[in-house]
Amino acid sequence: MSISTIAVVCTGNICRSPMGEVVLRDRFAEAGLDVDVVSSGVSAEEVGNPIDPRAADALSSRGYDVPRRTARWVGDTNDVDADLVLAMTERHRDALLRRGADPERTRLWMEFVPGASGRDVADPWFGDRNGFDETLDLVEAGAERIVEAVRDSR
Repeated sequence: MSISTIAVVCTGNICRSPMGEVVLRDRFAEAGLDVDVVSSGVSAEEVGNPIDPRAADALSSRGYDVPRRTARWVGDTNDVDADLVLAMTERHRDALLRRGADPERTRLWMEFVPGASGRDVADPWFGDRNGFDETLDLVEAGAERIVEAVRDSR
């Protein structure tokens, strides 16, 4: 199956999944691939809130354009129908499957991170700015393999 839509999902859609969305959009543009990338959260608690300032700072410090955006709840979207749904944790993946996401198209971000020792991208929200840099490291590492998977799907 050709991948033309990707949804990245975390808890509240203010840290991990928007970072994944921004990085993937950048990587697909660099690769010349037309892929629609969105993100949302399994919880509605942050709906309408902007990206966490620490996430925005981590992204902009590495040269990414940080869009003006607000958090979205997966329950208000059709994100589970994307060609590839990328969950940041196993808990997120389980929540997506309960919402009807196709198990074959719903994967963990960490599956694409070379040499990953864990299955979850840890939530940086509870820590300091360094945690956001660590999250961005994992996001960038996974993005390269995700681009390869999309290229291979065509």
